[in-house]
Amino acid sequence: MEYGSVSIDLEIMGGTPVFIGTRVPIQTLFDYIEGGDNLEEFLDDFPTVSKEHAIEVLEMAKKTVTKEKVLSENFIG
Repeated sequence: MEYGSVSIDLEIMGGTPVFIGTRVPIQTLFDYIEGGDNLEEFLDDFPTVSKEHAIEVLEMAKKTVTKEKVLSENFIG
């Protein structure tokens, strides 16, 4: 299944969400940011991920944590 820049396929990395067209897990981007690296460092280390796809994933995450409806549907209850 594809969700914008995210692909989930049991045949690729056992279904781990990855950047579309790559084998780079989405989690890796968040690990870099959490570790204090910036987006450019991530992109330099993973050249198969486009800047546009990385930004789209960050925007998806932003929508998840800034919308009360999404939060209540997914994290509360």
